[in-house]
Amino acid sequence: MQQFVMPQRYTRATQRNLRATLILFFSLCTSLFFSCSDGSDKTKTLTDGPVYTLIFLDKTRSVNVNKAFVAQKYQQALTAIIDENIRQKGDKLDVYFIHENTSKARALNLTVRSEMEDVSAASPTDREAAETEFNLMLTREKAQIRQRVLQQLVAQNTGKSNQETDIWASLPVIAKANETGATVKVYYLSDMIESVKGPGRRDFQVKAPKDNAQADEWAKADAEQLKRYTIGSPDITMILPFEPNASIKENNPAVTQYWQTLFSTLGAGMLNEE
Repeated sequence: MQQFVMPQRYTRATQRNLRATLILFFSLCTSLFFSCSDGSDKTKTLTDGPVYTLIFLDKTRSVNVNKAFVAQKYQQALTAIIDENIRQKGDKLDVYFIHENTSKARALNLTVRSEMEDVSAASPTDREAAETEFNLMLTREKAQIRQRVLQQLVAQNTGKSNQETDIWASLPVIAKANETGATVKVYYLSDMIESVKGPGRRDFQVKAPKDNAQADEWAKADAEQLKRYTIGSPDITMILPFEPNASIKENNPAVTQYWQTLFSTLGAGMLNEE
């Protein structure tokens, strides 16, 4: 490539101005290139596959959603979950109640209907109009979904099923969602205190793991009998109802360590605790 040489007849001031103009020109070209790249990335995000959201709401005596702190935390969490995961037609959201009969306690089963029309051959004006219409439809549908989910949050369980907390029973539900091929995201709004009576089960109300080492030991042992459920690699988030000043007796870190190890051993992807 031939090197650009400033003609000698130009003054130094003129040369500086030309250099500044060239630098500005190349900067604008670079910005335009990356702007085009960002646009393609956004298009790719919009066309990603469906998300299958599973929300497990604890409906046992140990979780009181009427408590101000819990109500606010869980309402905010559910709103954020819906905003993040409801994006396009085909996204699914199921709500299950955690209690004695968790796997049979589906309270909601929703599938997104809002659809973005094909704008690949449309003009910029038509494309913008189609995107605006889609966003309006999706916003309305999100609002309806949010209302229905929040109704389930405050629903009371006064039946006998509130005596036990069977979180293990959520695993076949996750495994079934995994069979759809969608990206599965799981949220537990629970204290995660497994409490089921009978041989081969855990009752953390009676006997919780004493430390992280025992939690890991129990989780790995339990995973051997639970690995029959192929849960895939879902992202799992545990949203606990405890205030920041909760005692170790109330918010036992060994309990959440148990679930972290169990889910990880079974193949879960990202694990979060809130």
